[in-house]
Amino acid sequence: MSTGSVAKKPKLESFQHEGKVDWKKRKAERNEAKKQRKEAKLVKQLEKQKQQEAEANRAKLQSHSHKGRTYTVSVALPGSVLDNAQSAELRTYLAGQIARACAVFCVDEIIVFDEEGEHVTSVEGEYKGVGKRGQACLQLARILQYLECPQYLRKWFFPKHQDLQYAGLLNPLDSPHHMRIDEELEYREGIVLDRPTKPGKGSLVNCGMRKEVQIDKQLQSGLRVTVQLIKTQNKESKRYKGVVVAPHVPRTEGGLYWGYSVRLASCLSDVFTEGPYKDGYDLTIGTSERGNDIDQTPLSPFKHLLVVFGGLQGLEASVDADQKLDVTDPSVLFDLYLNTCPAQGSRTIRTEEAILISMAGLRQKITAAFSAAPSGSLEDL
Repeated sequence: MSTGSVAKKPKLESFQHEGKVDWKKRKAERNEAKKQRKEAKLVKQLEKQKQQEAEANRAKLQSHSHKGRTYTVSVALPGSVLDNAQSAELRTYLAGQIARACAVFCVDEIIVFDEEGEHVTSVEGEYKGVGKRGQACLQLARILQYLECPQYLRKWFFPKHQDLQYAGLLNPLDSPHHMRIDEELEYREGIVLDRPTKPGKGSLVNCGMRKEVQIDKQLQSGLRVTVQLIKTQNKESKRYKGVVVAPHVPRTEGGLYWGYSVRLASCLSDVFTEGPYKDGYDLTIGTSERGNDIDQTPLSPFKHLLVVFGGLQGLEASVDADQKLDVTDPSVLFDLYLNTCPAQGSRTIRTEEAILISMAGLRQKITAAFSAAPSGSLEDL
């Protein structure tokens, strides 16, 4: 005990000889150091946050640049395929199968061409309806249009008609633009209403929502329009706000499949010459069991792809029926003439089956062609 007490005395004496400690100064120095450490930590956090925001914006820009789809896919087939059905119900169901196949593979345009001399090029106006045979092109086009139209717009565009007698039994396409009342999406399809608006205000549009949408333009009532909704909506307002955009904008900018358009052609050659695109189709494919093996044929990037299917007698019958063509070999009409189901086990492949088989085989090749293409090499519509 005595040894320990002797050892402690020098420490106590030395502490006493050091003089008085300025605790106020030490506290101020300690607070200043603490403040500097806090500021350094805050600066580091801000730099990290800025870096994360920059990376997020960069990723967003990259994803936006690759989000849209600049190319289009069109499918052409003869309306006479409905003549292979034995009743009105089966004709309708066959048309529904074709619509479903095209929607599943994101087809943007369906061309129904005539190979039996009907010479119809429009589905506008009143029709008498069709029976088991005759006017198959009109009926097929009518059902395709009906199924593509969102359910909440059908009562305006499709009055009761014999061609659509059994259309209510068909499986829905359930495409992205077939939206529920409370579903939220940047784009919607709508119909311009015949409702008065204040001067300087745009027309009112029914987009299948709980509120009507006021657009940025005055348009004729009864038109079907594609509306882009304003992102920041006033929930207290009686109406939503939106702007009218071109029908291709959801595809080219939003990366959404926005349904297909339907076009009637009076013959096979009109499929190529009366297209909606300025420079036509830059890649055309004919399908036949006499064509080249699809597995051995790659695709190059394109702007507008056209895939043509034959009827009950194949594309040869369509070529023979077209008085504007002086060729006998269908393969000379196309860039590629492909057998999309090599070594088939049936003598014939029905057109609705050929669409599914062919588009399934082409899907991977289209993806491969555009994944290898440089970004921005294709122009939008």
